[in-house]
Amino acid sequence: MTIVLRGREREQAALRRLLDAARAGRGEALLLRGEPGVGKSVLLDDAVASAADLTVLRTRGVESEAPLPFAALHRLLRPVLGRRDQIPAPQATALSAAFGETTETVADRHLVCLATLNLLSEAGGERPVLAVVDDAHWLDDASAAALLFTARRLDGEAVALVFAVREDERGGFDDPDLPVLEVGGVGEEAADALLADHVGVPVAPQVRAELLEVTRGNPLGLVELTRALSAEQLSGLQRLPDRLPITEVVERAFLDRYRGLPATAQTLLLVAAADDSGHAATVVGASDTLGAGADALDAAEESGLLAADDGMVTLRHPLVRSAIYGAATSSRRRQVHRALAGALTGTPDQDRRAWHLAAAASGPEEEVVAALDEAAERARRRGGHEAASAAWTRAAELTLDPQARARRLYDAAASSLAAGRPSETDQHARAALADTDDALLRADLLQLLGQVEWNTRSLDDGYRIVCQAAATAAPQDPARARVLAMLAAALASFGAHRTDAPDPAGLVPPPAPTAPAEEHVAALLLEGFSAVGRGDWPTAADALRHAWETPIDPGASPLLHNNLAIATLHLGDDARAIELHDLQLRRARDASAANMVEHALTRGALFRIATGAWGEATSAAQEALLLDRNLGLDELVTFPLAELALVAALRGDRHAPRLLAELEAEMDAHPPRGVVTGLVAGLAHWAAGRQPGLAPASALHHLEQIDLPVVRRLAALDRIETAVRAGRREVAEEWLAELAAFAEGTDMAWARAAVHHGRALLGGPETEAELRRALVWHARSPRVPARARSQLALGEHLRRARRRADARGPLREALETFEALGAVSWADRARQELRASGETARRGAALVATELTAQEAQVAGLVRQGLSNKDVAGRLFVSPRTVDFHLRNVYAKLGITSRTELAALATDPS
Repeated sequence: MTIVLRGREREQAALRRLLDAARAGRGEALLLRGEPGVGKSVLLDDAVASAADLTVLRTRGVESEAPLPFAALHRLLRPVLGRRDQIPAPQATALSAAFGETTETVADRHLVCLATLNLLSEAGGERPVLAVVDDAHWLDDASAAALLFTARRLDGEAVALVFAVREDERGGFDDPDLPVLEVGGVGEEAADALLADHVGVPVAPQVRAELLEVTRGNPLGLVELTRALSAEQLSGLQRLPDRLPITEVVERAFLDRYRGLPATAQTLLLVAAADDSGHAATVVGASDTLGAGADALDAAEESGLLAADDGMVTLRHPLVRSAIYGAATSSRRRQVHRALAGALTGTPDQDRRAWHLAAAASGPEEEVVAALDEAAERARRRGGHEAASAAWTRAAELTLDPQARARRLYDAAASSLAAGRPSETDQHARAALADTDDALLRADLLQLLGQVEWNTRSLDDGYRIVCQAAATAAPQDPARARVLAMLAAALASFGAHRTDAPDPAGLVPPPAPTAPAEEHVAALLLEGFSAVGRGDWPTAADALRHAWETPIDPGASPLLHNNLAIATLHLGDDARAIELHDLQLRRARDASAANMVEHALTRGALFRIATGAWGEATSAAQEALLLDRNLGLDELVTFPLAELALVAALRGDRHAPRLLAELEAEMDAHPPRGVVTGLVAGLAHWAAGRQPGLAPASALHHLEQIDLPVVRRLAALDRIETAVRAGRREVAEEWLAELAAFAEGTDMAWARAAVHHGRALLGGPETEAELRRALVWHARSPRVPARARSQLALGEHLRRARRRADARGPLREALETFEALGAVSWADRARQELRASGETARRGAALVATELTAQEAQVAGLVRQGLSNKDVAGRLFVSPRTVDFHLRNVYAKLGITSRTELAALATDPS
């Protein structure tokens, strides 16, 4: 096919570069953006014509398909679906479910996104791929999510992905990360050539100039407007029509042509505009119902407004649809949609039928509501949460009974929350609350509202709403209310507070002795979190330990399992915390639940920081950070980034200032929300207070700003030591008293050790004895860095007391630990003290110096653990080919050639 383009050399060159990059295995995505009729589709056709040596996949957004999840993606991938056996089975299963080929439920829509990437990657491994998506602003939300996910991960893939969107109707597709090629109007020379191609009479220069001004060089506008003008107007003998916006110019031209057709052809064109699926049988069948004869299709084709080929009908341009459909009366549109629903009865397109029924309805109809309910449930199972929410919302609009309407609005709200649309969740839930007096439904709705509140707005208001949910459920379902009260108490334990909210512990009675174990665990967690909030550490420790020791079913409420793990933060029970979060991580990986994988990684990393497993903590935080960025979860990146900044600061790493600056920038751009707010802020202040060369007073300024008690206890030694160094003894004593009360109440070995170390820092005749007592407690705790710091402090004290021989043992042990940790600043300090004691201390093996990117470092670290490229890809939500691409870069930068050499490196490259 020969395509003649006028004045598009710049755009054609950009698309050629994109194709060449795909041929070279350097995948890229590009977004063409311009007003309607500017020629985006023609440019896409030209790119396809230039890609004879590539596998070409095409799809387009269809406005009427917005409620049909994955419809556009299915069309795009249909030619390569035979390769599903080449991608991991969970992804293949999720893709089949998303396309409605099975009745399986899509557990996590990210699996569908990853399946899309890997399917294109596998196809590109045999032959480079060009994937073209026209009218992307009309993509259904689920298809848009999968394709945008893929577009951000094409490094190392032989895939070019091109989108086209209308400037005036970007919808939810506008992505700031995509490179954009703006397509504007053509110039005079190109306009002359274009008019010569399409107009059979001469055009006067002044007319051409006015046409260019009116249309701003829009090619479709030029062609359609000149076709609508008489020869006298084109020659300049008659005046042109008044100026109109370009879209209206073109739509009016199309509408004038439409109105000149026979009534039967107009009916068929209106049906095609209302359906927009392209299936000729559906369009013709519905048209016949409305009285259009056999000649209607021929007349529509002859008008140039519609083309028919191979069982499909296609309107010439989206503006044809908007012109024809927009000009129809509301009653005529309803007739057309009713006819289309009839034509689809008994076909596989039941979702499309449901939406045509909904468009035909002028009031409540049980048949329509039932069809929408079924469509919503199918969408939910397939991972199309936006479509499910839209269907339940429309069903609610057509429901008379307030209780039934509220239930459908609850389903819409829950689907909106699953789709990551908190504002819609809030709107639907509040509308449902106005309709229902059912206590348990109201409690469910309040829980949704509370979740939106604490995750996106106010932790305090979220706490108040969850308390209200618990109080609402209590008379009807105490067990349900107890879980909600436990959740409220957990929020309070992380800083949530409202004077107008009741005490969660007083909302429900204790469970009966014969109640299931899950009810007793919920009650113990409620008691423990409540005690944490009021600083009653003996009660908190006793309740939480009993909760951990009470076995519950793995299928119990996720709220119970999650909060059992979260509770470990309050006592600093490192071993139990790592065990519970690792279990959570394994379950999340098995289910491919990306959000829970991120949750388990970041929480587990905190305890690995405390225990000195800094390499593992770094790996977990890097994986979480890359997962957040790969999935576009920008609101979550501050937590893992704070952990990375802290480890770098504790190590005295040269990258520490850069990581802290990156963290501060992310916190400005995406402030942390909910229960992680205090955690992220506290870790950031701790990292800031540990920056190299910082004066004690400046460091103390940062450490004083740590508000969350969990982080204050993690940073206890740094806080007390810095206060002493800054000459603020009263502050050190206050912080030590707070820690001592915690240690006494919980009997945690690490806390008792820190108390004795803190007393030694204050000085006095008991300094050595306090440090030795600290080491006794350290022997019962896995917190290796704290133990080494007490050894260093004891060695320093003994050396200053001129007991140099006695000092060498603890100094030597401290140095070995710090070198193993990669804690440069502490190792240097221990080394200097050891030399001062009269012992020569050699510097440990230097770390491997590299300039790996974060993704390369993470790939290298996972490969060193023995994971295959496919396993690494699954962890990071990229394709195996992308892993291979990064691994080749790692080899080149490290000067090695194999996985064996990588595994043999002395330290993790970073």
